[in-house]
Amino acid sequence: MDKEQNLEAKAVSQQIDFYKIFRVFWSRWYWIAGCVAIALAIAKVRVLYTTPVYQTSASLKIQDTNPGVSTNNQMPTQVYNYTDKIQAESFVIKSNDVVLNAIANLDYKISYYIKGRIRTTELYPNIPFQIEIIKQDSLNFSRGLYIVESIDKKTFKIGDPNNGKAKLTTHRYGELLNLGNMQFRIKSEIPEGDYRFKFNTKEDFVGRAMGLYIAEAARFTNVMSLSLTDGNPVFAADMLNAIMKEYVRYDLIQKQRSAKQTVEFIDNQLGFINTEAGKSGSNLANYKTQNKIIDLGSATTMTVSKLSEYEKQKEDLKIKQLGIKQLEDQVNNNRSKVEIGLDLEGDLNTVLGSLVTQLNILLSNRDTKLNQFTADSQPVRQIEQQIANTKLSIRNNIRLMRENNDQTIRYIDQQISGVNLRMSTIPLKEQNFVKLSTNFEVNNRVRSYLSEKKLEAEMNAAATVAGAAIVNLAFPNYNSIAADSNKVYTFAILFGIGAGMGLILLVRFLNPYIYDKETVEGLTHTPIIGVIRKFPDFIDQDNRQALSIAKPKSVFAESVRSVRTNLSFLASHKQSKIICITSEISGEGKSFVTINLAGTLALIEKKVILIAADLRRSRLHKVFDVDNKKGLSSVLSGQHQVEDVLVHDDVHHIDFIPSGPVPPNPSELLHTVAMQDLLRKLERDYDYVLVDTAPVGLVSDAIPLIRQSDVNLFVIRSGVSQQRAAAIPERLSREYGLTNLAIILNAFGDDALYSNYYTTDYSRGGGNSTYYYSDYSGYSGSGYYDDENRKWWMFWKKK
Repeated sequence: MDKEQNLEAKAVSQQIDFYKIFRVFWSRWYWIAGCVAIALAIAKVRVLYTTPVYQTSASLKIQDTNPGVSTNNQMPTQVYNYTDKIQAESFVIKSNDVVLNAIANLDYKISYYIKGRIRTTELYPNIPFQIEIIKQDSLNFSRGLYIVESIDKKTFKIGDPNNGKAKLTTHRYGELLNLGNMQFRIKSEIPEGDYRFKFNTKEDFVGRAMGLYIAEAARFTNVMSLSLTDGNPVFAADMLNAIMKEYVRYDLIQKQRSAKQTVEFIDNQLGFINTEAGKSGSNLANYKTQNKIIDLGSATTMTVSKLSEYEKQKEDLKIKQLGIKQLEDQVNNNRSKVEIGLDLEGDLNTVLGSLVTQLNILLSNRDTKLNQFTADSQPVRQIEQQIANTKLSIRNNIRLMRENNDQTIRYIDQQISGVNLRMSTIPLKEQNFVKLSTNFEVNNRVRSYLSEKKLEAEMNAAATVAGAAIVNLAFPNYNSIAADSNKVYTFAILFGIGAGMGLILLVRFLNPYIYDKETVEGLTHTPIIGVIRKFPDFIDQDNRQALSIAKPKSVFAESVRSVRTNLSFLASHKQSKIICITSEISGEGKSFVTINLAGTLALIEKKVILIAADLRRSRLHKVFDVDNKKGLSSVLSGQHQVEDVLVHDDVHHIDFIPSGPVPPNPSELLHTVAMQDLLRKLERDYDYVLVDTAPVGLVSDAIPLIRQSDVNLFVIRSGVSQQRAAAIPERLSREYGLTNLAIILNAFGDDALYSNYYTTDYSRGGGNSTYYYSDYSGYSGSGYYDDENRKWWMFWKKK
């Protein structure tokens, strides 16, 4: 055959069409709008029913002296890390001692609530009515809600918190109530409203305080930022302020503890020394009076002075022994921080001071690691080993300091013994006087020394400042962070749009059907010779409307004419054509297409005969309103002649051969020579022989007819044919060596949802550029079609 006689299989050239992508989503804009509406409704419910949470903030400044700097004005042993310090202090701030003492400063014993339509709200710090607690067990009392209702100015109703289903009982204001293991009375009138209240202990608020978040306000600064979240903004601010104040007080108490211990020790010593000094003074005075001793010699006076000085030094060393013991106890007790006693700071050597600083940093790092890892983890075990090694070094230095102190005490004791030995050379009366004088002088000097040390310790304790100062107090923040309505609604809109678009994509993804010509062209190389639009009206089972070619100015009628035009180019060398129409399965409209092609061909005065070659389930005889008692099967089986079964439709100028009774061997009858002879005969008498066959995807009856036809049309129905159907024509062409197969897309409805987002580039010769056809979409408002879908502005323009 010539080139024009063949339907060449060409690969299509397609490119993404962004306008088509837009049309896909715009075609189901109401899906997106519905998803947005549902998302907004859910967001509204969430905003209404989500309990608001408020956050308040404050800041503290760490004022500790850099522990990396020694007291001897030497260079720092290491750069101090404020981050570690703040992390370490965060454990102290959230400790039970600090939190419980902070709660004690709040009005925590009774909580008042009011019930609204959606939620119950805490009224803190407002007190709607006064309640006096008479007796409360510290642990065993009901923490449930007491429901109260006002009756009049003298009486009210109250419910048992342990029995929510029990009826409310009536009482008078000021009456003693015994409910929930509590004794209390309501002293003032209850306002109008649905009120509740409950009793608390300090421990009940610890959980609310644990929402405290502590962080470094800025990097490498000694300012910490504190924030607390709670359902009540005023309570959050009050709780945070109380915690900060209690932490400052607690820190000051801890820093003053060493000085206070020194003062207590000196007080104990002074009590004893004062008693001894009084006795020694009385004994000395009595002895001088009895023995009439007025004064001592210069040598004796010097001996007394030396003895007093030695006794004073010995008492000083005893106080230092106390400081050494305090430091050792702190190291052995595994404290989170080791503080050097006031009496040792000036005596510590550089090595011990550095070790104490290093230990404090390691202890702080351990607290930080424990917040991130378990106690058995490798990082914690490593830092525990470092702490143990540092403590061992500190203990060794403490041991050396204690040995040095003990050695000094022994030396002084030796000096005192030497002085006492020299006193043995003095006359007995003077010896006794010297002993009494020495005892009196030593007691006085030790008393003066201890009083001086006590004053020094008290001054140091008074001068001690807290290691932190409040920079900014917390104030109530009434903007909820739990459900920001603007953010919630914005997210709902975005989620709704995304869900709507996702639903569209999901429907497309799950769609197995063919809807437009671009999809067909992307699945096969078999050319398309036409796209028949969806019939504008209802089609009955007999397809009679189609035969009458209703609405000749409709888009549907024009699309059928387009197929008719392209048929004239197929097998154009032949005077008459045998055209076989088939499909994959039934219901794809092959009979409908056959009828319409026959009708349009007859309108241009072509002599047309239509053969119902589906010998199993043909319904074409109902279109022509004839019976099916005789037909093609009768002719092929030799029971009738063609003239006996031929039906002439004078109205539409179409001849028709019905299928006839269903034979037992339909496939074999279509393979016979009689069928071939029939086609040859009809080909001589008619311009077009249209053969409506059985679906090739279900039975093989159509194969012999396809091989004998001049043109084979494979019908694919938009929205009904699955994507596998597009591969059948190409497979038939390959298996039987056919070059006359073409595709008709039937019942195209231009549903943008399922349209392919690729478009064929005809300007570059892609696709089936040999044949002109259109799907007749996008021409609404042109005025050429009776059933065109006019836009609202077209109606307005027409008016």
